[in-house]
Amino acid sequence: MKFRDVVIPDSGEQFSVPQGIQRIDHLSTHGWQLRYCGETKLFSDLPAEEGGSAEALSRATAELLRRIARLPAPSGLQREPNASKTSDLPVGISGPLVRSRAGSKTRYCCLLVSIPRFGDKPRRASIYIGSENTYTEDRFRQALAKAVVMREKAELAYQRAATLAKRAEGRALKEELATA
Repeated sequence: MKFRDVVIPDSGEQFSVPQGIQRIDHLSTHGWQLRYCGETKLFSDLPAEEGGSAEALSRATAELLRRIARLPAPSGLQREPNASKTSDLPVGISGPLVRSRAGSKTRYCCLLVSIPRFGDKPRRASIYIGSENTYTEDRFRQALAKAVVMREKAELAYQRAATLAKRAEGRALKEELATA
């Protein structure tokens, strides 16, 4: 899990803060804001005799660990097509592309599918539609359906892998905090 050092301006206290927790110091609001999976929660600083900023950060970290354990990891996968995309194809699918094989004069059409892989570069898969002579709208629809299923399976695998990795990070942080 990524950490960053945060210094509270008024007190000069320094903290190592896990990713997903932000410091809020604005007018009368002072505390730690947890941001995870689109949900936010503010943990206000407590009075000094009750632990102050350190106790508030401890509570925010405990809630972060609870959320990591029960919610899927936030994924960086794009869910909507770019505004500049000129086709009606779903995210991660492009085409149809016209290509030719080396040493052949016959051209063929295919769709390209971006296969996301957690912790690795995405892979590209090509779904054959047909040659110039065999291309039909029906074959295009069949290839598109196959491409959509392929992309959905890859997104699910990516999400599972991201969640497993995030939960492993959460367990490691929990163990580290328990021994500290």
